[in-house]
Amino acid sequence: MKRDVRFFNTTGFCNPNDHYMLPPEDRLIGAQLHRYISDKLYWVLHAPRQTGKTTFLMSWMNEINSGDEAVSCYVSVERCQGIIDINVTMPAICEAIMKYAEAYNVPVPTMPEQTPAGMLHAILVNWAQLVSPKPLIVLFDEVDTLEGETMISFLRQLRDGFAMRGVGTFPVSIALVGMRDLKDYITASKEGVLPNPGSPFNIKADSALIGNFSQEDIIRLFAQHTEETGQQITADALNYVWEQSQGQPWIVNNIFQRATMRVLDYNNTETVTINHVKEARQQMVIARETHLDSLAYRLAEPRIRHIIETIMTGDIDPQLGQLNPDVQLTMDLGLIRWDGSNGFIISNPVYEEILTRYFNSGYHANLPPPTAWKWQNDDGSLNMDNLLKEFQQFWRRHSEIWEAKADYTEAFPHLLLMAFLQRITNGEGDINREAAAGRGRLDLEVKYHGQVFILEIKIIHYYDTPKTVQAEGLEQICNYRQTVNPIAPAYLIIFDRRPKAKKTSWDKRIGWDVVEDITIVKC
Repeated sequence: MKRDVRFFNTTGFCNPNDHYMLPPEDRLIGAQLHRYISDKLYWVLHAPRQTGKTTFLMSWMNEINSGDEAVSCYVSVERCQGIIDINVTMPAICEAIMKYAEAYNVPVPTMPEQTPAGMLHAILVNWAQLVSPKPLIVLFDEVDTLEGETMISFLRQLRDGFAMRGVGTFPVSIALVGMRDLKDYITASKEGVLPNPGSPFNIKADSALIGNFSQEDIIRLFAQHTEETGQQITADALNYVWEQSQGQPWIVNNIFQRATMRVLDYNNTETVTINHVKEARQQMVIARETHLDSLAYRLAEPRIRHIIETIMTGDIDPQLGQLNPDVQLTMDLGLIRWDGSNGFIISNPVYEEILTRYFNSGYHANLPPPTAWKWQNDDGSLNMDNLLKEFQQFWRRHSEIWEAKADYTEAFPHLLLMAFLQRITNGEGDINREAAAGRGRLDLEVKYHGQVFILEIKIIHYYDTPKTVQAEGLEQICNYRQTVNPIAPAYLIIFDRRPKAKKTSWDKRIGWDVVEDITIVKC
């Protein structure tokens, strides 16, 4: 018989009767909920997918409607995603308003007899009259799925009613909710021409966001499960969940759910260990669930792909500032974050692995099977020397042909090498990546059955010399190894990407050297 308890939720919004959850309003940043109704304010809430936006909206709506102060209703406009014809979208938005009003037991407005350019305005006027003498608060979700003329018409009709907002006349407060801030998704036409920044929605009071869990939040979340089931979790397992997720709520819940319901049987209440959560993480990555697949989908957008590729290769791009709209978009989507010490980095190790796997999935699938390589010692341990020599041989024979077909030429060496390593470690070990824009390198920590290896990838560009790059790389890998594992074998892997290098014979380009205790692998 199954235990009658709550569970860790990874689909849809959370409710406290069925799911372990923490109040999402506690993670609001920049919001002043107490003012939005009393001061009649319109505002924006944005955060990456599955961080708790809808859960917050539902919770706040229920809180408002449980009192006598106002009437609130959640409305999702996701049904209009990808449609720009306002003759189609405006009636659909009005139908959504009617549907959600009925679902949440608030007065239901009627479909207005208006042209699409005034239809939304008219139904909101009618709705405000219906709930009078209480003020009306509308929480529009998935607003950034609207595009082109639909978006502009939607915002203009809200602005047109702003001056008359009040009890019985127009919603006194409206929240626009999505993954991106308003300024990032306003487009005035199908051609993507940006309007005046002050128009058509220059009436918002705040742009708030929902942050990730803190490390303490992760502890508190699992503590609810412990209280209901008695199942404990070790401190190092909790630390691992924090390290891998950096508090991303969906990842945290997914790992906890898998660890307590799949890795361990649903009714098994033995203590959750770091090995259990590691297995849960591996299952999550391999399963390629919608949340993680949606990250990879974003790499089809050139402006996002450029940001991610720059971070992976460690290149320096002076345009990658926090005011760069492409950077802001990539941050709003939750793919990257600003780290004070390292600059822009991938948001968490799970995302980093997913994005890397997407980039090099073609390479991974078409590499020879590991059984064809000489990479193991007699005792089954990993022989990194032999594995990297196998890679050198593959690079010599196939790199030029494969690169000609590559979408990401700057990151091609990094991705191919990581695909090689993944074929060995997949399910048997870990690859921890440390990448950041401007670092000029990619650092890797490879773990395999208790063994640890430190790898650093460096590129010789047309403006570099091999001597300079090697000297710089030796210093960097020594510093990195000191912070990770001072006694681990270290390998500096250098790719000569200068145009003139391609005219040099492979016998001169491929090299193997040892400087002190650092192995230098030249490709």
